[in-house]
Amino acid sequence: MSYTLISSQHSTMKKQQFLFSSILQLLITITLFYSTTTSAQLSPVQPPQASTPAPGFNTVPLVPVSPSGAPTPIDIIPKTSSIDIILILQKAKRFSVLIRLLKTTQLINQLNSQLVTSSSSASASDSSNAGLTLFAPDDSAFSKLKPGFLNSLSDRHKVELLQFHTLSSFISISNFDTLTNPIQTQAGDDAKRLQLNVTTSGGSRVSLTTGAVNATITGTVYADNKLAIYQVDKVLVPLDLLLPAKAPAHAPVSKGGSSKPGDGSKSSSSKDDDDENKDLPSENSSGAGSCSVKRMWLAFVVGVVLLGCEAMISI
Repeated sequence: MSYTLISSQHSTMKKQQFLFSSILQLLITITLFYSTTTSAQLSPVQPPQASTPAPGFNTVPLVPVSPSGAPTPIDIIPKTSSIDIILILQKAKRFSVLIRLLKTTQLINQLNSQLVTSSSSASASDSSNAGLTLFAPDDSAFSKLKPGFLNSLSDRHKVELLQFHTLSSFISISNFDTLTNPIQTQAGDDAKRLQLNVTTSGGSRVSLTTGAVNATITGTVYADNKLAIYQVDKVLVPLDLLLPAKAPAHAPVSKGGSSKPGDGSKSSSSKDDDDENKDLPSENSSGAGSCSVKRMWLAFVVGVVLLGCEAMISI
């Protein structure tokens, strides 16, 4: 009788141990599965990263070179016989002030370059539209200016004054009567502030007026089919240097535009942020989802434990 009772108890203990080990394994399996699932769900979304070139790989395009190894020239300007305006004026020995202005403003480099370019690009049938015409006030003409006038000009106004004495084509002394007033100089095309009108009389007498100065061509310093330099008895001062400066134009303001200057950028930036975050899950939704998952797994585990306890009690 006692032997049967002991064997029955021993059998019951084995069953309990087997059931307890099964429940423990089930709990371990559920815990591992839950941890991997929640970690996968709650991992942050990583933005795509731009690929970078491997170290040592040069992505800068190479400069094309010729077979000899030297850089390939883009354009080659053919060599032509150059005409130096400064040398021409220096030989005349009465244009020291004009020479100094041409050098200090560096406008002489532009004029010499225009001569070379126009000479190389002009065809034989269209040579009348090439070259330059320069009205050159001598030193006595500059002495007639108001004292301190030149020193009161800014560098930009000095360049404008010299460009007002320059035409972008070659005009012979006999062709001034064919021009249409006002003639356009290199200073600009403002018909009021940069007007230059030409009148001729007697075939060779040419007068120039700017609206502020009346001058006369007193001689020809140099002339060929590319360049003409005419001496004038007064400095051609344009009205633009004497009239009050133009008021800057104000930007138009729209009637409905009551927003501040920074509102547009702010709204656009906030819109971009909304677009970027539109496809990402919100923190509230992810938190609610994780809580529901936790509750579900907790209820399942509790249910399994209760079932195990009932089985043990029944045994």
